[in-house]
Amino acid sequence: MSANTNTDILLAGAIAAFSVDLLVYPIDTLKTRLQSPDYARRYVDAGTRAVNRPALFRGLYQGVGSVIIATLPSSGAFFTTYEGVKSALNAHNPRITPLIRRAGGDQQPVAPLLPEPVIHAAASSIAELVSCAILTPAEVIKQNAQMVSSTSSLPAAAQRSQNATLVTLRRFRAHPLALWRGYAALAGRNLPFTALQFPLFEQLRARIRRSREAAGKVTGSLLESGCITAVSAGMAGAVSAVVTTPIDVVKTRIMLAAGDEAGGRESANKAAGQTGGKGNGNGKGANGLVDALGKTAAKRQAKRQSSLAVFKQVWAQEGMKGLWRGGALRGVWTMVGSGLYLGVYDSGRVYLARRRGQTLDEDELF
Repeated sequence: MSANTNTDILLAGAIAAFSVDLLVYPIDTLKTRLQSPDYARRYVDAGTRAVNRPALFRGLYQGVGSVIIATLPSSGAFFTTYEGVKSALNAHNPRITPLIRRAGGDQQPVAPLLPEPVIHAAASSIAELVSCAILTPAEVIKQNAQMVSSTSSLPAAAQRSQNATLVTLRRFRAHPLALWRGYAALAGRNLPFTALQFPLFEQLRARIRRSREAAGKVTGSLLESGCITAVSAGMAGAVSAVVTTPIDVVKTRIMLAAGDEAGGRESANKAAGQTGGKGNGNGKGANGLVDALGKTAAKRQAKRQSSLAVFKQVWAQEGMKGLWRGGALRGVWTMVGSGLYLGVYDSGRVYLARRRGQTLDEDELF
């Protein structure tokens, strides 16, 4: 019987998510700004082509609040779903009796129908779909907040009123459903990422453990368990992150476009409300403005693009460099983030189980 309860899994996942969000969030902000279609206009000097570092590195924690609030339940949902699906698949994984026999006449050991990497990939993919449904609104708010311009020249009161998260929330106030517009893009990025990361992570961790056992270096300590998991997860995460960078660029563009669209609609609605009672005597003034706003909204609707269309647009305008922009930062961020995330999660589960006087087998960790 497993020594971990669902509460343990939720607590360990929440602690891991909170730790990672605070430590690696600035790198994520830089990645978002690099992948933004407005990167050159906002952060590169038009005359010298030099990067405006003060602007690029200002407000690196903008939008972190929304992510902390959402990642606690989303990470808990991910790990609970992952553990549950993996256990169910292992429990109902039929065994296949090979027809080939050994030279001595003994039959080979019974093999499972689904190998472990397939089970890990399936469980992580299903868990990711559940997690993305919770995380998408926060991800949209976060990435749009990361792009909100801030300036140190404003007085303190003005800076407080220009809180990046609040500014972003106001843009979506009239159209809250736009917060879920990036679900398909987020899931489209995370599914291949987790399908690559978790099987690779499991294999790396198993190899490191076998290597330590062969060398007689196993201590069984909480620190050892956490470090092995952190190193394995960091390496697997970095490889998976770099490979899926083009998908991440597309996801970032779609989520930033959702913010631009929501903000444009709100501005149009305000303008229409302010001029609703005004005309030029024959009623054409207000109607003309409403028609213009309608055409603007129609154009904005037409600009809403699919993931494939965004991919083609980036390829046509910026080439291979545009599709891989931010890949190095994403690799570093994910290596640190995944290592800390799964390392803290793993250690948290072991610690919570030991607090109750129970032990957690290695096979139960993931």
